[in-house]
Amino acid sequence: MSSLLEIEALRIEFPGEEGPLVAVKGVDLALDEGEVVGLVGESGSGKSLTCRAVMRMVPEPGSISAGTVRFDGQDVMAMGRGQLRDFRAHSVGMIYQNPFGSLNPVLRVGAQIAETLRVNRGRSSKAAKAEAIALLDRVGIEDPERRYRAYPHELSGGMCQRVMIAISTASSPRLMLADEPTTALDVTTQAQILELLGTMRAEEGMAMLLVSHDFGVIAQACDRVAVMYGGHIVETGPVETIYHEPEHPYTRALLNSVPELDSAGNVKRRAALAGHPPELSEVIPGCVFAPRCEHVQPGCDQVPMKLMPVGPDHHSACPVRPFAGTGARTTGRGGAAADAERIEA
Repeated sequence: MSSLLEIEALRIEFPGEEGPLVAVKGVDLALDEGEVVGLVGESGSGKSLTCRAVMRMVPEPGSISAGTVRFDGQDVMAMGRGQLRDFRAHSVGMIYQNPFGSLNPVLRVGAQIAETLRVNRGRSSKAAKAEAIALLDRVGIEDPERRYRAYPHELSGGMCQRVMIAISTASSPRLMLADEPTTALDVTTQAQILELLGTMRAEEGMAMLLVSHDFGVIAQACDRVAVMYGGHIVETGPVETIYHEPEHPYTRALLNSVPELDSAGNVKRRAALAGHPPELSEVIPGCVFAPRCEHVQPGCDQVPMKLMPVGPDHHSACPVRPFAGTGARTTGRGGAAADAERIEA
């Protein structure tokens, strides 16, 4: 059975003086109906671009130079203008990390929700207003009738993000793309937003691709996780497996850098990952993480960035324990799909 969303061999480029600069390098990813998959990694790893590619909204001058995106069996890359407009309006919603930048500052928030309902669902002005107020109430905004008349600058960051969630779910999409939806929020508000998204996912049955650089957010909200670095997915698997049995050195380094609480309730800082992610102009042979990896060995400069099975539904581009079981599922790059098929056979 095919997945709700299937991304295959996705490649995103930007023009450069000496040739194209490749930001996303042959990524494969799949989401099933009702599933929440996290995409985690440092800034610049290609997470947000991968997310935006689903809606064909890669910012210019970037472009999708190769690969396919299929939603419920339909090729998004082949959609005409009208089909694409309907796809964005009814099938998929998107939440951005900066709610203030996503809302029109000169329009009341209620009017922005109502406009979505009128344009995408054909509601009358009266019905759109009533439904917009109901949506504000549903996302947990107190006194929704008064807040309907508020401007974005009159609301807190958390309330603006709730407005964005109301707008993005107004058409009951089957897929939600959440691009760092809690980054600009305090810890308490962050937890409230994640709880709200979880509730709406349970009520609506929608799938979600959640982009974050925070493993805590991913662990709280997701079923599966894909770890991204340097334009590649380097590890993927169930959240519990990745959290407790990380295989790739980059995944281990990310987890080791997460702060934790000591017995007295104080924050215990962890060692930061040395170095920095590769620039788009850097061409690194073999494993893209090798320049920062404390376990680098001779031959790492010849390792293909291809996910290999290392456990049930668990794949890594640096497998130290080859897996010979069954039931493997790939969400990785290039030839990994064929490898998984051979294992399953």
